[in-house]
Amino acid sequence: MFKTRLISGIVLVAAALALIITGNDVLLAATLLLSWIGMFELYRVFGIEKAAPGILGYAAAAVYDLNLRFQFMDDMMMLALFLLIGLMFVYVFTYPNYRTEQLLAAFFGVFYVAVMLSYIYQTRMLPAGAYIVWLIFLCSWGCDTCAYCVGVLIGKHKMAPKLSPKKSVEGAVGGVLGAALLTVIYGFIFQNAMGVTASHIAVLAAISAVGALVSMVGDLTASAIKRNYGIKDYGTLIPGHGGILDRFDSVIFTAPMIYFLAVHFVVL
Repeated sequence: MFKTRLISGIVLVAAALALIITGNDVLLAATLLLSWIGMFELYRVFGIEKAAPGILGYAAAAVYDLNLRFQFMDDMMMLALFLLIGLMFVYVFTYPNYRTEQLLAAFFGVFYVAVMLSYIYQTRMLPAGAYIVWLIFLCSWGCDTCAYCVGVLIGKHKMAPKLSPKKSVEGAVGGVLGAALLTVIYGFIFQNAMGVTASHIAVLAAISAVGALVSMVGDLTASAIKRNYGIKDYGTLIPGHGGILDRFDSVIFTAPMIYFLAVHFVVL
């Protein structure tokens, strides 16, 4: 199992490197594909992955991502309203084929998966996005790795025993500090390329620390949904890791957080 997880992890990192370095339309297309797969996994939990509510969700995700590129819709609230009204059309005119929670899941999935993952692309497209975008992964996957190591070594106090019995408060602290430290190292390695000072790097480290905290909420959110519906993993697409949502559960939350913190506090 460890060998499988390691190989899958290396392939995943290599793919992320290639796509994010390339950026532009290639990254947008990959983000949309990733979103569709993640939504399919989530919708499968509710039994709508191939049904009308799910199809409306996939279409809304495509419209949202394409609008990021072509800007044909000024107010995205319009998309949310059209999606909600479309789902209600399906609900009332096919009644009683779908339960209320299935329609809510279809609506929720668009924002929980597609909209939040789109901030990987949106962060990459910022003026300094080629460098800032990596904070998303440093404070999600980096935090996860550091939290695991610290938790194994000194973890004693359970953080969320009913959701994730193996996670500890000590591991969480280690994850946050580890993400900040990784960002400091990253900042000094690329200091000349980014044209930043030590104070800039300190700001980036603080942003990663906040992102790391949020990443744990993302991780626990995915665990809570799985426990509610009695499933172990969302899928089997990534050998040794599970599905897209199993691997990107924390990234879903850190991507928008890093984007907005970078927009407001980073000047490069």
